[in-house]
Amino acid sequence: MENGVPKDIEVTVTFLEMHAPPASSPPLPYNRQIALLKTKDIPLHFYRYLIDRVGRKWHWVNVLRLSDEELAAGLHREDRDIRVLYLDGSPAGFFDLKPHLPDEVELAYFGMMEHAHGQGIGRWFLGAAISAAWAHGPKRVTVQTCTLDHPAALPLYQKLGFTPVAQKKEVVHPLTFAERSASVMRP
Repeated sequence: MENGVPKDIEVTVTFLEMHAPPASSPPLPYNRQIALLKTKDIPLHFYRYLIDRVGRKWHWVNVLRLSDEELAAGLHREDRDIRVLYLDGSPAGFFDLKPHLPDEVELAYFGMMEHAHGQGIGRWFLGAAISAAWAHGPKRVTVQTCTLDHPAALPLYQKLGFTPVAQKKEVVHPLTFAERSASVMRP
């Protein structure tokens, strides 16, 4: 950080695809109070909260830079599929599917909050996201991850059936605390 401004971070982005639904999905963990709810017209402040709480450590910043109008235009599309994971009654993660292309569903965001890590629900949760994506009837499901994401992300995507198809270098421009606060706490 220089003069209060975070330094840019170089990352490698890996693009992955799946061309057929998996033969089986990971089982729902038992003895856990888990709910997965599909949203309808998700409030912008709640979506920003989810992005911030799930992605803060991994520098998920692009959505937080969008204006209300830009964010609403993408989120409130009829075909957008956003589901929120609850653990013991509290938000614990989410996934966001974009079935916007004729033959493809993109798993645009997938992640859990820190308090949900290590609880034995990640495989099941990703399996639920993959099942939801295939329910839209695509020819392929895509996802991308980068070297800033959780170290288990890429191996887990591959274990559940995704295959890497490309990589590219990008630069992430982290938010300052003031920028993050202004985005998440806007009226």
